[in-house]
Amino acid sequence: MSRRNFLKAGAVAMGLALMAGTALAQDAIKIGLILPMTGPFTSTGKQIAAAAQLYMAQKGTTIAGKKVELIIKDDTGVADVTRRIAQELIVNDKVTAIAGFGLTPLALATAPLATQAKTPMVVMSAATGIITERSPFIVRTSQVVPQIAGPFGEWVAKQGMKRVVTVVTDYGPGHDVEKWFSDVFKANGGQVENLRVPLANPDFSPFLQKVADSKPDALLVFVPSGVGSQFMKQFVERGLDKSGIKLIGTGDVTDDDILNTIGDVALGVVTAHHYSAAHDSPENKAFVEAFKKANNGLRPNFMAVGGYDGMHALYEGLKKTNGAGGEALVEAMKGLSWMSPRGPMSIDKNTRDIIQNVYIRKVEKVGGELFNIEFATIPNVKDPSKAK
Repeated sequence: MSRRNFLKAGAVAMGLALMAGTALAQDAIKIGLILPMTGPFTSTGKQIAAAAQLYMAQKGTTIAGKKVELIIKDDTGVADVTRRIAQELIVNDKVTAIAGFGLTPLALATAPLATQAKTPMVVMSAATGIITERSPFIVRTSQVVPQIAGPFGEWVAKQGMKRVVTVVTDYGPGHDVEKWFSDVFKANGGQVENLRVPLANPDFSPFLQKVADSKPDALLVFVPSGVGSQFMKQFVERGLDKSGIKLIGTGDVTDDDILNTIGDVALGVVTAHHYSAAHDSPENKAFVEAFKKANNGLRPNFMAVGGYDGMHALYEGLKKTNGAGGEALVEAMKGLSWMSPRGPMSIDKNTRDIIQNVYIRKVEKVGGELFNIEFATIPNVKDPSKAK
């Protein structure tokens, strides 16, 4: 490292250190929400931002006599931009907490800043298992991929399927899906072939051709939120919808936000996930109705519920700390439990990760619209990658 860069890095670290704990003295509680509001993952940012704003509209903007301010910043889905924005929010805006983080690389790039500045960081989207291990200031309210993929591997094996090909996007969450589904499925007597698709500008066609040639019992797919329609289009173009190969996956591929645009080809697709807009509970019916009303009929997806519950964790934690941030806020969020639109959930006090139900769902048409209809529940699932 050159002397100039060394001094620059030192100055950044000193600035962050000076900011540690200063939010305690602020008159306002500022929450920095860093999301991909433009670019290929706009759907993620749009859903989380809308849910966060809905929560504040419902619950008010005052905690412990202090005004709560939400500062939304667009990182375009680029990790270097996420890190820069987080630094600016901590140093210049003196935020009490940062939140959002639409993809794993964005969360991982920011984690060291949260540690240095002792700023709570609520992950509302990114789902790779290792994220909460990268900083003691991270709390997650989205999902942990191993807690979805592992139980699904066991469920699929119990349905009598013997050979599965996995097609996953080649980054952290995709690797987690591949590992945890494959390991559990094989432990239950199954055989697996694994394929990985690039994250940037994905073309699924050559991988789908390999699946067609392999003729497995099922194809398990994982793609980032918003990419499912592109995958399904190419799935049909390759004739796999008529091949007899069952299409299964984590819930990303039949994302509620895009499910109706995918069309009837999605009918019958079985997925495992932690949230469906069709989840049958009073809390979810109220959430879906309010979200649609506030967003011109837009249906909330799993990203929205991650944002909504992330705001709940922050609000409840801030009530406990009388509006203070720092380590006190992280401690206050540990062990929280509540009834979410997704069902019962809590924050593991040891890992700061989420404990929640995993649902097995099937795409069905209800009232002229497509929904992920839940038909089996695996209750209170912890992240198996952190199981002691």
